[in-house]
Amino acid sequence: MASVHESLYFNPMMTNGVVHANVFGIKDWVTPYKIAVLVLLSEMGRAGGSAIGLLERRRLNQLLLPLLQGPDMTLTRLHKAIDESCPQLANSVQIRIKLMAEGELKDMEQFFDDLSDSFSGTDPEVHKTSVVGLFLRHMILAYNKLSFSQVYKLYTALQEYFQNAGKKAAVEEADMDLTSPEGQLVGVMEREDLDVPSREEEISCSGPLSQKQAEYFLSQQASLLKNDETKALTPASLQKELNNLLKFNPDFAEAHYLSYLNSLRVQDVFSSTHSLLHYFDRLILTGAESKSNGDEGYGRSLRYAALNLAALHCRFGHYQQAELALQEAIRIAQESNDHVCLQHCLSWLYILEQKRSDSCVLLEHSVKKAVHFGLPYLASLGIQALVQQRAFAGKTASKLMDALKDSDLLHWKHSLAELVDISLAQKTAVWRLYGRSTMALQQAQTLLSMNSLEALNLGVQQSNTESFAVVLCHLAELHAEQGCLAAASEVLEHLKERFPPNSQHAQLWMLCEQKIQFGRAMNDGKYHVADSLVTGITALNSLEGAYRKAIVLQAQNQMSEAHKLLQKLLVQCQKMKNTEMVISVLLAVAELYWRSSCHTIALPVLLQALALSREYRLQYLASETVLSLAFSQLILGIPEQALNILHMAIEPILADGAVLDKGRAMFLVAKCQVASAASYDPQKKVEALESAILNLNEAKSYFAKVDCKEQIRDVLYFQARLYHMLGKAQERNRCAMLFRQLHQELPAHGVPLVNHL
Repeated sequence: MASVHESLYFNPMMTNGVVHANVFGIKDWVTPYKIAVLVLLSEMGRAGGSAIGLLERRRLNQLLLPLLQGPDMTLTRLHKAIDESCPQLANSVQIRIKLMAEGELKDMEQFFDDLSDSFSGTDPEVHKTSVVGLFLRHMILAYNKLSFSQVYKLYTALQEYFQNAGKKAAVEEADMDLTSPEGQLVGVMEREDLDVPSREEEISCSGPLSQKQAEYFLSQQASLLKNDETKALTPASLQKELNNLLKFNPDFAEAHYLSYLNSLRVQDVFSSTHSLLHYFDRLILTGAESKSNGDEGYGRSLRYAALNLAALHCRFGHYQQAELALQEAIRIAQESNDHVCLQHCLSWLYILEQKRSDSCVLLEHSVKKAVHFGLPYLASLGIQALVQQRAFAGKTASKLMDALKDSDLLHWKHSLAELVDISLAQKTAVWRLYGRSTMALQQAQTLLSMNSLEALNLGVQQSNTESFAVVLCHLAELHAEQGCLAAASEVLEHLKERFPPNSQHAQLWMLCEQKIQFGRAMNDGKYHVADSLVTGITALNSLEGAYRKAIVLQAQNQMSEAHKLLQKLLVQCQKMKNTEMVISVLLAVAELYWRSSCHTIALPVLLQALALSREYRLQYLASETVLSLAFSQLILGIPEQALNILHMAIEPILADGAVLDKGRAMFLVAKCQVASAASYDPQKKVEALESAILNLNEAKSYFAKVDCKEQIRDVLYFQARLYHMLGKAQERNRCAMLFRQLHQELPAHGVPLVNHL
């Protein structure tokens, strides 16, 4: 792939140091590496089935395909790969290559003459039409076409290929002879440092690739970029290889397209646009489209070029340019009567329209057309988008799950494994939106189980796709909500390994991690730490950042600044139709009114939040709103009514709620019980107070799980008062001592303890 000296690697497309424009005019040429592979095949044939065990032969067969299709590698690395599969055969190959390299030119000539015998006889060792047979025939044909001078250069390159391996082995042997522990450690560290770039270096030093090797390299890297970006070459290394590959063949269209995908990884809009346009230009210049599609190929390239350009601009948020490119694609597709291209355009038109207005009708039409033209992939994506849109519109979960079931039938019928992952991630998000954390956890675990079983049984690459990142982020947040912070940290560490910071889906776990850390800082009362995290959250999601900034200001008693920010955020969320955030902001505004002792003003705000949460079937937010309403009624002096409506909210919160909300709910129940007991007779009052103490103990256990010291302090204060009323001095003193310790650590900031939920 890189530009190398002709003396090292013979390339028949090189004459007088000039590389011909069509480097892939000959599909294969002979290199020292391929001679080593031929020696391996020859030794496997000579050894037969008796000398090599069944397990070793199976390993060798699995090794052959990457060796035949992949780029050239050093002899040391090749020997290591063979040695891992069959040590006996590795020694035979090493000896055979040594005899050929240290012998004479006629030894290499005799070796190629003997290769033809593999096809002779009634029961040949290799069939001519097999993968190995085709490789042998290509190599024999390429070798027979060489002139004498070219054969001599090839033999010289083989000798240098063997000598370089010998020098490397000598260096490693010298390192192993180090006697002192310090020297051994340095030697090991140096080799480990060299091992990291060695693979990329070996690829770049492997010489110009044949057509098959280049196609294999491009398809392999494209597959890794799609499914497991961490195992692909780094963006800089991959771009270097592509640039070297394009030196030999500037018209290689597939290399330009992989360059486009590589530029998308680093969000380089200029390079990605440049590579995408070059890809379609090369398709037209080489006539690849015209050969497969007749006279229609030229127009097909133009309309799909415009469509891909629209998708590129949409990805970077350039919606006006995307709309212009999409209109051009629609115009050309209509002129050519290309219904498939028009259907893709309709799908992208929905994506552009949803940024500005409701486009449910357009989406339904897109799904119907996709089914009509037999495009299951587009039909399934349309159903997924329709489910997402209707979930935000407040449709019932049963109808949404029925729609997803229909899409799942399409996935299994047409083997669309990628869309199965997307469907499960969608179900996880829908259940979390509706406040059913148990169901969300079940769907997340289903996707993780499917992924692990697939990788175990089929030996495929693990799926590091966006849907998998989304599910893992949900899993981390669900564990954090239940107080399992260690488990949440492990999930986040796994996310960091599978999606490094420079990968395209890394922003998902970055935002998730910042939100979990923000919640922990707020629970610990470390508002300065929480305030420092707001900047990172805002950079990833402006709405989440503004909301959490208002929460910090409110906790720091900066009420006027918090109120201004919340009102501004409320208008913005209503304009964007982000109902979930609207309800959260309304609840924050109501709490701000409580802290300002404006309890009556908070009631209309809470009723508005309750109406929205019930209209859009957001059960968990509705339960939180009812909890806040009960607290308002308690403050206004009607605890009996507060206890009655608490029964509406307590069950969903205890079943699917976060640990912190469970603690707040039980704390509020205890407050209402104490307030209601004021009018009871003495015996009944004592029973009510003892029941309240039990609820306070349960609330304290919930708060302890998330280390919420501020709430634990309030519970201890309340418990000490109740024990004093019951005449239990020892328990009162114990709670008072614990309260004093926490109160000194967490000052009250001048806010009455009973004045917040």
